[in-house]
Amino acid sequence: MDLIHDVLNILVPPIALICLILFYPSYLVYKFISYTKRSLTKEDVRGKVVLITGASSGIGEYIAYEYAKRGARLALAARREDRLLAVADRALKLGSLDVMVIRSDVTKVEDCKFLIDKAVNHFGQLDHLVNNAGVAQHALLEHINQITDFVPIMDTNFWGSAYCTYFAVPHLRKTRGKIVVIASTSSWSPTPGLNFYNASKAAQVSLFETIRTEFGGGIGVTIVLPGVIESEMANRKMLIQTGLDVLPIESTGRCAKAIVNSACRGDMYLTEPYWVGVGFLLKLLCPEVLEWTYHLHFVKNLWKLS
Repeated sequence: MDLIHDVLNILVPPIALICLILFYPSYLVYKFISYTKRSLTKEDVRGKVVLITGASSGIGEYIAYEYAKRGARLALAARREDRLLAVADRALKLGSLDVMVIRSDVTKVEDCKFLIDKAVNHFGQLDHLVNNAGVAQHALLEHINQITDFVPIMDTNFWGSAYCTYFAVPHLRKTRGKIVVIASTSSWSPTPGLNFYNASKAAQVSLFETIRTEFGGGIGVTIVLPGVIESEMANRKMLIQTGLDVLPIESTGRCAKAIVNSACRGDMYLTEPYWVGVGFLLKLLCPEVLEWTYHLHFVKNLWKLS
């Protein structure tokens, strides 16, 4: 058996490289044609039902406004009901046909079942689920006093989206609906100080890539990888503390518009803004350079502020 692996170690890499050289140009042509077709036939969401978690502020709030402009019916979920009511009011003025708010905490499995059931009972269907709820904390591992303080990151970012999806899938099957996952470029970026946030987003991406494969096209899954986007989470203080203030911030409205366009096209992935995806290529081709650069900039900055 070990001999088989020795032979495969020698044969597989060059064969894979040859196949890549031969077939990748054709694949790129296919990707271009597919993107063009999806752009010309993108989904009209007028009258469709969209449930958005974490809709009280930031990206979730502006995604609600973008769907509202297109005439979608909205179920808005978050913990801050007063903020949700304000978002709902503006969404109605922007063109949403109907908006309901559901106070809920996605870290609680019973809340996730409740919000899916309530939305479906009210509207009679579910077409898009936007898993947006997320939290972040930042600290170098050696600076953490109580490691259990970081448990809510995984509970919200990973389990919150998993719970909601689990209960939504039977309803999305009926409408051949879509799931939009607001992950992060942090899923591949080893940004120091955002250790557990990065891990939660990597787990989230892995989960939804896997269930997208399981669905086989029966339910669309668009995984969104935002960079630094204007929000409560990415406030000026946090950006300075983590060293991310060197990057330009994209407006929440621009990001939300790109996300809804991508979901309506049925894209598999969206990196927003597109240029930050170069970092993933750098990690893939020369990870040592990426980690060395990050260590020099971010760790030095975090130690200085500690």
